[in-house]
Amino acid sequence: MALSRADGRAVDELRPISFSRGWLDAAEGSCLVEFGGTRVLCAASFSPGVPRWKVGSGSGWVTAEYAMLPRATSTRSARESVRGKIGGRTHEISRLIGRSLRAVVSLDALGENSITLDCDVLQADGGTRTAAITGAYVALADAIAWGKANGHIREQLRVLTDSVAAVSVGIVNGTPCLDLPYVEDVAADTDMNVVVTGSGNFVEVQGTAEGVAFTREELNALLDLAVVGTSELTRLQQAALAQELS
Repeated sequence: MALSRADGRAVDELRPISFSRGWLDAAEGSCLVEFGGTRVLCAASFSPGVPRWKVGSGSGWVTAEYAMLPRATSTRSARESVRGKIGGRTHEISRLIGRSLRAVVSLDALGENSITLDCDVLQADGGTRTAAITGAYVALADAIAWGKANGHIREQLRVLTDSVAAVSVGIVNGTPCLDLPYVEDVAADTDMNVVVTGSGNFVEVQGTAEGVAFTREELNALLDLAVVGTSELTRLQQAALAQELS
């Protein structure tokens, strides 16, 4: 894995990663997450009560919404609210984020409370959905801590059963690479998004060959890279959550 890339990284190296917790004053949990040039603001809103179909179940709900600001990319895109229709990609990513977070939440321990994660892409340079999942977990953890501190969740209950992080991987110029920026993403022969828990179990694997089919060996190499990346992301999440909020 000695091959270097356009930005100077090794093929198994993440872009610079940062988590800025408490980025919003009003949200019960919030985190600005940065994967290189990709920046996503994740806000967790805690509210007593659940959707109608869960009332009386004693169980809570965690869901997510994803959106991209009009000038998050090199050219302006119209707001979906103005177009009057939410696009399929937006729906898909919103549901992916929600599934990924629910995989590490005990909804019974959450009780009849809801947490909604709003993930807004401020700047996109590849890997927006994986950055959103990784940052949303940090915001979610803070929202759950807020719920306990304010008497909505019993302190002794373990709501979070694990952590979760996600990263992109792909085959670029015949070489498996970790954490693709946009310039690599659009040129990749294979592009894959992988969601992994802190204990190393897979939540979701989304992989597509772009014209050139990939082999089982290449798939294994990509998954190995993803585990390397998400292990480091898990460490960074834990370090961020260990810091005292000012």
